[in-house]
Amino acid sequence: MSDPLEFLKMLACIVPIMLISLTLHEWGHAFAAHKNGDDTAMMLGRMTLNPLAHIDPVGLIMILLVGFGWAKPVPVNPRNYRNYRKGEAIVSLAGVTMNLLLAILFSILYIVFFQLAIKHPQKWLESEYLWTIVEYGISLNIALFLFNLIPLYPLDGYHIFELLFAKHLPFRAFLFLRRYGQFILIGLLLLSRLLDFYPVSIVTGWVFDLIYRIALALL
Repeated sequence: MSDPLEFLKMLACIVPIMLISLTLHEWGHAFAAHKNGDDTAMMLGRMTLNPLAHIDPVGLIMILLVGFGWAKPVPVNPRNYRNYRKGEAIVSLAGVTMNLLLAILFSILYIVFFQLAIKHPQKWLESEYLWTIVEYGISLNIALFLFNLIPLYPLDGYHIFELLFAKHLPFRAFLFLRRYGQFILIGLLLLSRLLDFYPVSIVTGWVFDLIYRIALALL
């Protein structure tokens, strides 16, 4: 965007959506852990909707570098879960579930605004920043949903992967992923940026279509 003022205005639309989406993702983990018997996150002040409690420095730098990143993982103690396997699965999937619900919510708003734009085109079609907020809310939360399912530590997908295959793969494989997973993840993000190729974005279109149909059904 050539105009710095327009860029700042667009940034003012996008950053709040990113903070809301990442915050609700982490809050979902903390709330699910609390419901399953572990209050570690709550005692450390992470079961909150305050974005400052969830900002991760590395994830923030990646957002600035490649336009995508992550929040600080919520600390949990699985030994406190009333049922370990059930608790681990629910807590791991709680974050991406929040992103999926947000994507559906923004899709519903998109459909509502679209209907209003048909009736009052001059008023609604000219609201560029409103459309930017809604469209970004959909695409970002779908991307977060898919991105966090990648089986690399510290993403949620890793915990599901470990839960499913802990008995079938050697322990050193999981130790390797826990030690180097974040570096592999950063490398993949930087490589995607360098090659201008984002595999997650390919699947995003398919998921967007599915969520749009769900939103239509809900309306």
